[in-house]
Amino acid sequence: MTTTYRNPFFSGGRARVVLLVLLAALSLGALWLYLDEEAGSGIKKTAQLAALDAIGDAATRRLGGEMNDDATHGSAVELIRRPVEVRKLSDNVYMATGVGNVIMVTTSAGNVVFDTGLVLQTPKQLAALQAVSDAPVHTIVLSHSHADHTGGTRFFADAQTRIITHEAFVEEQRYLSELEPYQYGRNRTLFPWMPAWEDRPDIAMMRYGGIEPTLTVGDWEKFAFSLGGVEFEVFGTPGAEGADNLVMWLPQQKMLLSGDFFGPQFPQFPNIFTMRGEKVRKPIEYVKSLDFLLPLGIETVVPSHLDPTSGAETIASDMQRIRDAVQYVHDQTVAGMNAGKTVYQLMREIALPPELELVQNHGKVDWAVRSIWDYYMTWFHFDSTTELYPVPAREIYADLARLAGNDGLRELAEGYLAAGEAVRSLHVIEVMLAAEPADAGALALRQSALATLLEAAEGGLRNDYEIYWLQSRMADTAARLESPEVQH
Repeated sequence: MTTTYRNPFFSGGRARVVLLVLLAALSLGALWLYLDEEAGSGIKKTAQLAALDAIGDAATRRLGGEMNDDATHGSAVELIRRPVEVRKLSDNVYMATGVGNVIMVTTSAGNVVFDTGLVLQTPKQLAALQAVSDAPVHTIVLSHSHADHTGGTRFFADAQTRIITHEAFVEEQRYLSELEPYQYGRNRTLFPWMPAWEDRPDIAMMRYGGIEPTLTVGDWEKFAFSLGGVEFEVFGTPGAEGADNLVMWLPQQKMLLSGDFFGPQFPQFPNIFTMRGEKVRKPIEYVKSLDFLLPLGIETVVPSHLDPTSGAETIASDMQRIRDAVQYVHDQTVAGMNAGKTVYQLMREIALPPELELVQNHGKVDWAVRSIWDYYMTWFHFDSTTELYPVPAREIYADLARLAGNDGLRELAEGYLAAGEAVRSLHVIEVMLAAEPADAGALALRQSALATLLEAAEGGLRNDYEIYWLQSRMADTAARLESPEVQH
């Protein structure tokens, strides 16, 4: 069934006013604590957590209450709705669930925390874990620099806490911080419950970045330490969610704290380069990282999203399948490139064989093909001279539309759509709208083509990002159809 897209977080000015009033009221209560040099750090942190908790409650009620029920397992919608609660995974390992899980390992000499979740959920996750053990946090290990894995770091840590990251963490955090305004808009297109950039709570304690590791681990390096009789091993495993990925191994429990190494769901086809945009993720490095971890004999995988997976044989088999699937797509892409095939040919042709099939609701094989192509050959595909110059084809669409005539283009677009060629139809519709952005007929055709693609996506691979994108374009089209500038 085709789902209807809405922007549930800020559907109108009233919601904006409510949140701004809430933020103002909460911030005033803690303002003197920020400014008063006499206030103790513990009191400041308590006030900040109280303010965060209220903001988080308001946001979560709005988000969770208005999301569409037709959520893919592992999707952002499901993560938003996930309640914060503590689960005991072994005698001394506890997981506080949420958008991003926070895992705590207790020892007699202090606790070790792996990932610190999303900042809006920090008050509840911190309180839940402190109810289990309020011992000092000796070490925080961050799987990578994404905000849903690092948000609570300043609250879990104190002045003595050691913070361990990958050696590339600082650089990844730097560029994500510098590009935050640009990437925020892209993320909000895919995750529409995010508030607009100008409406987001811009409070120092919620801002991304600023984490300074005290110890770093390089690619395929191991840092081992013992604390209170518990053994820990931290491995640098690049190629998963970025260059700064690492995991933590608990050899006594044969438990791997995986962060996003496998993505939000295990097993699945990985997100080799994310659609929302980030620096390159290297597929062969990911294969090497999987080869690095396979000999461990993992009995439990504890991810930083969703639930753990247990069973040594199942885990080993699934890891091998992920490894072989990525290698297969990589090798087939390279072979096709060497055979002179275009990237679009390979996107259409390459598919996983039955023995390597994996769900593709996070990563997608045809997108991986394009990503691998671009990773090796960058932006110039040697297809057209026009690729070299800053004049995209879109700039002549309006001229083409005027020459071809609206009636002929509409007939062509309708014909493609009737034949099941929704993407070809969209190409023609884009030409039509370049000449007449308020053409109601073209907009209605666009909505039909998008609905066709959405129905296919929801009935097929159910890739979350493809679905979110199509829903966002349908929302945009619906808004344009309701505009007074459009003549029906």
